Amino acid sequence: MIVVALVVFYASRSLFQGLLLTLEHHIPRLLGALGASNMGNSCVCRDDSGAEDNVESQSRQTENSRVHVPEARSHPRDPVRPPRRGRGPHEPRRKKQNVDGLVLDTLAVIRTLVDNDQEPPYSMITLHEMAETDEGWLEVVQSLIRVIPLEDPLGPAVITLLLDECPLPTKDALQKLTEILNLSGAAACQDACHPAKHRNTTAVLGCLAEKLAGPASIGLLSPGILEYLLHSLNFQSHPTVMLFALIALEKFAQTSENKMTVSESCISDQLILLEKWTDNPDYLKRQVGFCAQWSLDNLFLKEGRQFTYEKVDLTNIRAMLNSNDVSEYLKISPHGLEARCDASSFESVRCTFCVDSGVWYYEVTVITSGVMQIGWATKDSKFLNHEGYGIGDDEYSCAYDGCRQLIWYNARSKPHSHPCWKEGDTIGFLLDLQEKQMIFYLNGNQLPAEKQVFSSAVSGFFAAASFMSYQQCEFNFGAKPFKYPPSMKFSTFNDYAFLTAEEKIILPRHRRLALLKQVSIRENCCTLCCDEVADTELRPCGHSDLWMECALQLETCPLCRQEIQTRVRQISHIS
Repeated sequence: MIVVALVVFYASRSLFQGLLLTLEHHIPRLLGALGASNMGNSCVCRDDSGAEDNVESQSRQTENSRVHVPEARSHPRDPVRPPRRGRGPHEPRRKKQNVDGLVLDTLAVIRTLVDNDQEPPYSMITLHEMAETDEGWLEVVQSLIRVIPLEDPLGPAVITLLLDECPLPTKDALQKLTEILNLSGAAACQDACHPAKHRNTTAVLGCLAEKLAGPASIGLLSPGILEYLLHSLNFQSHPTVMLFALIALEKFAQTSENKMTVSESCISDQLILLEKWTDNPDYLKRQVGFCAQWSLDNLFLKEGRQFTYEKVDLTNIRAMLNSNDVSEYLKISPHGLEARCDASSFESVRCTFCVDSGVWYYEVTVITSGVMQIGWATKDSKFLNHEGYGIGDDEYSCAYDGCRQLIWYNARSKPHSHPCWKEGDTIGFLLDLQEKQMIFYLNGNQLPAEKQVFSSAVSGFFAAASFMSYQQCEFNFGAKPFKYPPSMKFSTFNDYAFLTAEEKIILPRHRRLALLKQVSIRENCCTLCCDEVADTELRPCGHSDLWMECALQLETCPLCRQEIQTRVRQISHIS
């Protein structure tokens, strides 16, 4: 009973947080933190844009250079999207331009958007305005499929960003898009030597499946599109096409009727084959294997197949990623050392082990080379994907960002001297609580020590990371030899941490839900932890269904989102 109680408690707590986060799923989204040391808004003029476009591009650069960017921030940094600047009531509609050029300009400049107060790039504003009509929306979607290059690690994320920024498509627009694409199993085999088109098509379908819900999502998954996605999982397809086809099918399966339709297609038979790629030395194939295994465990179940958590060997693992305080949008491997985000939100995770003194070191293997913020966070750090907080976005955490070549602390960034990370790179993280410093390494090459976080925190540190869409990495907390151990003496989490056999289990989603249904929650319990008695009233909103310890961790009411000014303990609730 004690074992079951522990598992049920962890499951209920995690899932309740997931339900709260789901309510906020459409508030913030994908991007924000994509920046480099150069903060300019310059457009990249391309040969096929025409002389007129070049002249207009130069004039836009001059105009943008005069834009004043305030130094003070009036809102929290949102690493998932730049602010939307709509057309003013007396501002004329911008001239329609070459859509392909605007998409490529957005891709080129998007890395510079690291601050909520920055003006969105001209190209993004123009694309958004164009998409206000069905015709314009269709042009933008077709351009995304046509021009986003395969080799750019931010390509799929920019597709997600632009589609998410655009207005919801009408039923007629979706029908017209289906006719234009004319997808089928045969179409999946065409232009196999040009995988960018198919990767972008599957990425667009996945974004639309996530953006839409209910009947609209069901209507979009036509027999032709389903056949196209299933055929894209064949070994004849490029691995990146296979990856985004599978992610699209996962997102379609968020609607129960679509999930049943996809499951009836015998997709699990193909996923069984792809699952063998989970440890492939080719990092692209490894992503396919990871997602295939996750889908088999959580979505497209195969009768007679043993769940991965039931057979994985966790004997030597004593520290892992904490699956009990993350949202449902982050995928964590059954051995608890690999994480991936395919959602349009900025997801965070931390280690199960906390340190207060000494010198500690861990390593991360980069599986994808896009935006991740990885480093150290304390107990007081804000892991709020729905409010845009990641590692390095408050005064209690500091993060290394190898895509944008930045160090993050307190939602401010500064450039570092390392080159951009790439797949297979090893990032080292050393925490010296004696000297009060953090040192980051890229393949053994260290940066100068970072010390600013110690002005706010001196103990209670966790290894932690935040992920942009389609990003993945693997952690090594000492269960296996390090590739680039530092020269100084250090300790590892795995040497000092301890987890019971039950605490190591990362249950599939449906089994967590089954356990949750068995939980009997008291009527007067705290709605955040579902454990202690609710004894606190939040003011001025007046909501009173929280335990004081939980209420102290919040800045806004989880029910009405109003700012909390005071917390009042209700004496009658104290036993």
